[in-house]
Amino acid sequence: MLCNVDAKQLEWIVAAYLSQDEVAINEIRQGLDLHADNQKRFNLPSRVVAKVLLFRTIYGGTGYSFANDPEFGYLGSEGWWDEKITEFYAKYKGLYAWHERLYERVVRDNGRLVLPTGRVYQFQVYHNRNGEVRYHRPIILNYPVQGLADDLMKIARVSLWKRLHDPRWYGSPAGILFVNSVHDSIILDIESKVWDNDRDRIVKLIQCVFEDVPKNFKNLFDIEFNLPVRCEITYGMDWKNMSEIK
Repeated sequence: MLCNVDAKQLEWIVAAYLSQDEVAINEIRQGLDLHADNQKRFNLPSRVVAKVLLFRTIYGGTGYSFANDPEFGYLGSEGWWDEKITEFYAKYKGLYAWHERLYERVVRDNGRLVLPTGRVYQFQVYHNRNGEVRYHRPIILNYPVQGLADDLMKIARVSLWKRLHDPRWYGSPAGILFVNSVHDSIILDIESKVWDNDRDRIVKLIQCVFEDVPKNFKNLFDIEFNLPVRCEITYGMDWKNMSEIK
């Protein structure tokens, strides 16, 4: 039995944490369906488009990139997409301010950036068409979010492994294998008999692992992580037939 565990909205949670955007933080804490809210607020054709707008914009996506993407360009011109990005930043002002500070810091420190966890990035310059020296803004906006998200997933993976071996939590990992971890997911291969007999207990343990990520982050780095971390769990005998745990 495959059991796939996805960290829910992890990149957005990390972007909200690093920027401390008050609107984003309140939406996450309240469990708001922000994609549906943004669809309505920005007059977008679907929730999916609202989701893409969010995840591209937190990495510096531009109206040009949307307008020239065949999957989304038909929705509007470069100017139309620029307006949507402006509306997005008007809602998430803290995110916009953080993006500006982040880029300015990298330029000021000659390409160097240090995250609160101690992770260090050294960004390289490039020459634009006019021969001017620049730093690649989307990369600068992307790496801190992806890097901290990876740190959080490492915490979750180690915690899950330890709790499966700890009698106080589970203590019987026989029949449960860690087979993969892709980006914001952990994939387990669980013997069908083990899953059938102990599914509820395993699911609860996994949920607790993710709920405890902020506490473990504090223990490791002595830094508060002031947002909840949640997960979505699906299972099935193969990738084509996966069901979600409600």
